[in-house]
Amino acid sequence: MKTKRWLTVSWVLAGLLTACGAAATEVPQETAAPVAGRCGDPAMLADELHLYTWVEYIDPDLKDQFEAECGVRVVEDNYDSNETLLAKLQAGGASYDVIVPSDYMVQILVSESLIEALDFSVITNLSNFGEAFTHQYFDPEQRYTVPYFFGTSGFAVDTSVIPDPQPTWSMLFEPAEEACGKISMLDDQRETIGAALMFLGYGINDTDPDHLEEAKQLLIQQADCVRAYDSQTNDDLIVQGETVLGHMWTGDAILAGLPDYGGREEIVYVIPSEGCTIWQDNLAIPVGAPNPYTAMIFINFLSDPEVAAQNAEYVGYGSPNVAAHELIDPEIMANEGIYPSAEVMTGLQWIEDVGDALSLYDRVWTEFKAAIGG
Repeated sequence: MKTKRWLTVSWVLAGLLTACGAAATEVPQETAAPVAGRCGDPAMLADELHLYTWVEYIDPDLKDQFEAECGVRVVEDNYDSNETLLAKLQAGGASYDVIVPSDYMVQILVSESLIEALDFSVITNLSNFGEAFTHQYFDPEQRYTVPYFFGTSGFAVDTSVIPDPQPTWSMLFEPAEEACGKISMLDDQRETIGAALMFLGYGINDTDPDHLEEAKQLLIQQADCVRAYDSQTNDDLIVQGETVLGHMWTGDAILAGLPDYGGREEIVYVIPSEGCTIWQDNLAIPVGAPNPYTAMIFINFLSDPEVAAQNAEYVGYGSPNVAAHELIDPEIMANEGIYPSAEVMTGLQWIEDVGDALSLYDRVWTEFKAAIGG
């Protein structure tokens, strides 16, 4: 889900301070051809490929490399949430070749027939991914997606202000005086409501109206201490000292703690003992993509172990490409903020499609934003 880049990590905070529908359209068969090398059949490639993804979620050098190798220019547009991606596709307002939806959004896109089934005679690198990252609940037959990155959604702490952070959501929902007014929360409906639900002892996919009302009231109560609801520059806010606690995705938090990349080493990442979100972003092709063969070749290119390793070191999130792990800096692989231990994994929760209850989440989020004047 997400943003930014990194290369070398030099910290792990005490083990992260944690206790813890309808069938999609098939790709037209006449577009499919077996892959011969990383560029497939050059005669079938388009001149341009349109990528719709999160901000700073691909190493720019790889776009240049794909153009140099395959003769295809990658044109990139960005979105800030899965819901923005969904709305764009539902409106049919743009023609993209490759998109990067998160787990639960894949379920929704499949149910609405908005993504194509893939041809794995073209995308031959699927075998590079581990069992933990394929055939997941959102694509059990692995027909529509290829894994891209995974991560978690805990919080970052500026230890120069809060020297003894605890692994609990209470740091954000029952903040100390020095933190009030200096907290950022993700501007993301499912993530932020989900954090409130977990703090209250409920599951992240809870659909009980009373529990969601409790979560809304908690968020309204917390709002007086929140500096910003921000999913794109929240790492900058904590680096600049405008916040001291930030609900954020793994890679952003890690970057915020890297002096070599504009961060500060006092900033550390925490996974709460109550649990937090685990997510996986995936490469997919929307229905109506103008260049489906080129899109599959690009997805296969990004799934090459050498390419995936380079991309992972740039972006800062965990690579589900197991074949790439031996090519990634060992210090990165040892960082449990990016590659959590098996014990930590047991406390993580996937955001899932809540079906008709999504309208309840929409209403709760809208009422919350109206109550705080957002």
